[in-house]
Order: sequence, then C-alpha cells, then structure tokens
Amino acid sequence: MRRGAMRRLSSQIFVGQVAILVATVLVGFVLFAREERTQLDWQAGQQAVSIAETTADIDAVGACLEAAAPPCGDEEQRIAERVTQSTGAAYVVVIDMNRVRHSHPNPALIGKQVSEPVVAEDGKVHVVTDDGSLGRSADALVPLYAPDGTLVGEVSVGILESKISTTLWRVLPPYVLWFALALVMGAFASWLLSRRLRRRTFGLELDEIAKLLLEREAVLHGIREGMIAFDRAGRITMVNDEARRLLELGSNGVGSWIEDVVAPGRLREVLSGAIDGRDEVVLTDAYCLTVNRMPVVLGGRLHGSVVTLRDRTELAGLLRELDSVRGLTDALRAQQHEFSNRMHIVAGLLELGEAEEALHYLTDLSLAQTEVAERLRARIGAPLIVGLLLAKATVAAERGIELEVADESWLGEVPGKTQALTTILGNLIDNALDAVGSRGYPADRPGRVRVLLVEDRGRITIEVADNGPGIAAEDVDAVFLDGFSTKPQSGSLRRGLGLALVHRIVQRLGGTISVSVGPGATFEVGIPAEVAVLV
Repeated sequence: MRRGAMRRLSSQIFVGQVAILVATVLVGFVLFAREERTQLDWQAGQQAVSIAETTADIDAVGACLEAAAPPCGDEEQRIAERVTQSTGAAYVVVIDMNRVRHSHPNPALIGKQVSEPVVAEDGKVHVVTDDGSLGRSADALVPLYAPDGTLVGEVSVGILESKISTTLWRVLPPYVLWFALALVMGAFASWLLSRRLRRRTFGLELDEIAKLLLEREAVLHGIREGMIAFDRAGRITMVNDEARRLLELGSNGVGSWIEDVVAPGRLREVLSGAIDGRDEVVLTDAYCLTVNRMPVVLGGRLHGSVVTLRDRTELAGLLRELDSVRGLTDALRAQQHEFSNRMHIVAGLLELGEAEEALHYLTDLSLAQTEVAERLRARIGAPLIVGLLLAKATVAAERGIELEVADESWLGEVPGKTQALTTILGNLIDNALDAVGSRGYPADRPGRVRVLLVEDRGRITIEVADNGPGIAAEDVDAVFLDGFSTKPQSGSLRRGLGLALVHRIVQRLGGTISVSVGPGATFEVGIPAEVAVLV
C-alpha cells in the first residue's frame, strides 16, 4: 500500500480494525483450541476409567490374582489384548499388590515390577497423565478385587496423548473455517465503516479537519454578521458571538430548538424557515435585522441550514434621519417657492407704486401664518408635535395635498412620551401622504389627510385618515409586519419599516393600533396616558 494511501484516516482506521480483528480471532481460536483439548483430555480419561472398570469386573482377571488360585498362565494377557483391540486403548496392564505386571503390550515387561506404588490401594479410582513406556498418555487406575471381595491389585488403562492430538486436529478444521469466515466478515464490515467515514468526512484527513475547525472558529467569531446553524431536524448546532448579541441568547443556544430560545413572533418564524425569503427585515426590541436563511446541501443531500443576521439598526436610524431631513428640505423648498411667489407679488405692487397695498398683503400673510400656528398651540401643548404638524402641512401643500388637524383635537404636553408620539404621528402622516400622492385626483377632488389627537380619561388617541386607495382586506393582517409594503422598492432602500416600527412602539407602550379596510385608510392608535416610556 502506498504511503499516501496509508496517511488517509479511513485507511488507517481500516488497517487498525483489521489488525484488531486478526488478533482477536487468533486469541479466540487459541483459547478455543485449548478448551477443546482440555475437553478431549477429560473425555479420554473418562474413557480409560470405563475400560479399566470393565476389565476389573471380569471375574477371571481378579480370580487369577488370588493367593490360593492355581496359576493362570497368560490368561490375563489374552484378556488384556482382547480389551485393547475392542476399545482402542493404548494398553491394559494388570498389576498385583506386589507391583508385578501380569499383562502388558510389551511381553518382555510381563512379570516385571512397576516403579510406582499401587495407587488404587486406597480403593479409589485415579486418573493421571504421565509418561510411560509407550509415551505420554492419560492413565486410569482402578482397584482390582478377587471374587471374594479381597483387593488383589489394580488395572491400569492408558490412552495415548498422540491419539488425543489426532482427534483434536480432526475437530479443529471446521472451526478454522468459521473463524476465518468471521474474520472476513469483520474485515468487510470495517471496510464499509471506513468507506462511510470517508463519505461523512468528505475525504478530509485529521489534520485538515483540525485546520478547518480552527478556521471555522476564527471566522465565525470574528465576522460582524450573526450566524446560526441548524441540523436537518431543526436543532441549533452553532451560534457565533454576534448572533448571541443580536438575539440576546446569553449562554443558551447550541443543542436547543429555536422555539426554546426565541419568543413567538416574526423573528422566530423567519429563523425557523416558516417565512421564506431573501433579506427579510425583522424588528426586535433593540435591533433592526436583515435575516437570510440558506439550506446546506453537500453531496446532493440536505444537511441543515444556515441563517445570517445583519444589524441594520444604525442604517435604519440613518435612513429615518435622512427621511426627516428630506422632509425638512421639502418643507423648506415649499416655503422658499411660496416665499418667492409672495416676494414677486410684493415687488410688483411696489413697482406699481402700491406701497400701501403691498403692506396690507404682507400683514394678511403674517396673520394667516400666525393664526394657524396659534390655533395648533392652543390645542396641542407639546411644541415638538406642533412643529411636526406645521412641517408636514407645508410638505403636503407643496404636493397638492390638504393636511387638516381636526378642530376637536386636544393634547397636553405629554412629558416622557413626546418622542414616541412624534415617531408614531410622523410615520402615520408620511404613509398617508404617500398613499394619497400615489394616485391622481381631479381638480374638484384633491387629496386629503385628516389628523385627530385627543387626550381624554387617561388615554391618548391618534387618528390619521386619508382618501387614498386604502388597505385591501387580505393585507390587513400583514400591514404591520416587518418589511411589508404596498409601495415599490426604491433602489436599495428597504420599505415596510415605518408601520412595523409604529406597531412595536405602540405595543411597548401598552396601546392598541388598528386600520380600516377599503378605500380611504384610517389608522387609529390608543395609548395609556400614564405610561412614560422613552423610545
């Protein structure tokens, strides 16, 4: 095998597993062979005992060894030979109490004494393994009794160890095949496991995986975008530091379901994939986020998804400030345009020598402007809201739209809530002006926007109505969602934040907001007057 191939993680694991399998199978086979040999030895000993006891039970064998018995000649030898031939024993030796052999496979040893004492003298059966004249054998020694019950000697029967080994080698080959088959199956399973491991690691080696892990940690925790990874089941598997900050997860996240760490709402629906789309804008209590969710597909299989979060809070704030500046610029341009017209009129009157008429004209203009401002100041105590209404009225007039503040309006200074009310009122009026300005009107029916501000019985009511196209019935539930807008996109400018921001502010103030259905939209906001929240 090439060195390069051996460096592969899957190859190393395969070789290691095969080596372990070979060692395990060899050790198991050796232990099995030893156990089988022990069993065969025990069986041989029991066989020898049975042969010896059978021989000892033959009356002629014991009768020949009685003290008063006539000489039997070679009777014991003939009996021993018959037993040996019929049982397959290596030898059958009859020994008297004087340790003299009366039978033996080697006739020269008949009548000779054995070197060992008569072991069966105690009347018990003994099984030993010893080295005899024919070789090492399993030897059974049983007591021999005369017909009258007198102990007259012992019968020794042996089965050679070589015969037991031959039997063992006849028994082992089938088991060798089974062990070899187990080794082959184990090696095949190891190969399948290494192949699966190679697929799961996409062919990467240990050092490459470690390097990727280091790079991943450095990238994920170093980028300015939040990132959350989900597995195929939807469980969170990774959250970087920026995502924890934007979602305020703290130490929670990894291993949890999104439902356990994010409150119900549009944000959770976008993160979980219930709302699908690119660059979805989501407002939280502290941030304006752009969320993207992308599936992770490797090898043609879906492995999960990755969600990125971009903090657009500062950008959204700058855009709102830009809109405010643009509105102020439009108001100034409208005032400058109107001022130029008036100056032309005054210049013309002066050229005609109508100085007194010019003075009356300027006086009337000043009184009209002052009257409008004073009328608003008399009914609205907050200077910022008065200034906002005057500026919006000027912008509306420039666009040919009539902005009317209802005569029944009345609002105190509302300390602590002025900024929130300004944001709510400004966004609602801007939306109304855009809605009215999006359609043409005949000369006898100009666009109109009506504003009502009422503080009564501990509650502040804001109502902004227009005679524009209105809200369709199917859009009522979505009009306050982040990113929803009926107006076309303008370049990279993201729309659909104004009403979402108003809705969130109203909710934080513990108020309510509703909108009418059909032509001519009417937005109504109700806020508890005693709530003092800075937005």
